[in-house]
Amino acid sequence: MRLLDALVEQRIAAAAARGEFDELPGAGAPLSLDDDALVPQEVRVANRILKNAGFVPPAVEQLRALRDLQAELNAVSDRATRCRLQARMLALDMALESLRGGPLVLPREYCRRIAERLSERAGNLDTADAGSQ
Repeated sequence: MRLLDALVEQRIAAAAARGEFDELPGAGAPLSLDDDALVPQEVRVANRILKNAGFVPPAVEQLRALRDLQAELNAVSDRATRCRLQARMLALDMALESLRGGPLVLPREYCRRIAERLSERAGNLDTADAGSQ
């Protein structure tokens, strides 16, 4: 296999030296690649159809929500609010892992209850912080 790889690389280098790649459409522009390398092939077509119809897979929605929560967390300094945001992030992360079929597969309801408990504890922190001021 390495011999074949070396041959391919050699031919690509020769074509580049001759300038065969210089006038290609989109030359110099960033590539627009969908990062679906980790998605099973049988699911990619369905995801592409849903994406073209304006829908995104649940994992993508959760990743966006995680990103938004992280940005919110970075902007907040209040300890109780940070704790609530971290609880929501934990629940989303656990749900995302279960979608991936990762090592920890927990029911969505269980993740929601964990987030609620952590939020309750954050509420107790709010009360404790208000009482100490």
